[in-house]
Amino acid sequence: MTSTAAIAGSSPRPTYPDEARAALLRAANINPRTGLATDYLNHFNEAIMLLEMVPDLPECASDFLEWQPLSYAEHFTASNFRARDLAIEAYQMADAGIRAEFDQLTDSMTKILTEVGSAMRQLHQDKSRVALAEQAIVWVKPLVMQTAGVINGAAEADVDGIMAGA
Repeated sequence: MTSTAAIAGSSPRPTYPDEARAALLRAANINPRTGLATDYLNHFNEAIMLLEMVPDLPECASDFLEWQPLSYAEHFTASNFRARDLAIEAYQMADAGIRAEFDQLTDSMTKILTEVGSAMRQLHQDKSRVALAEQAIVWVKPLVMQTAGVINGAAEADVDGIMAGA
């Protein structure tokens, strides 16, 4: 019995398929617990950055108006993300509840940004466009943070616990 235990103790720990997949996802900057990558948030952060420029440079509104909504798969297909196929596959295999929450948040951001774009196209005064850009930022930035929480597997309870301790 002792010799068997010694042999078992000296052998390397086996790697299971789930551990290997988790390592592959981590190496690609994809959260293995959620199957989501924060790289997708760059799509929304780009729109926010363009909106943030509008108050100082109202002519930048035209740059924001060129922003086009992209789904998760469309974003990765069009990107230079080195593991884009893995990112799309991991998203498709993600837990249905996590994906539903993620999709709801990203759909909300997309709707806000496209509606703001439509409204800006109808406005001709810089002052009105600036006000709309500033309001859009207020609406979208918190959604980006919430979405990052979903991607990173942070439960709302964790946030409540942190805030209670502050």
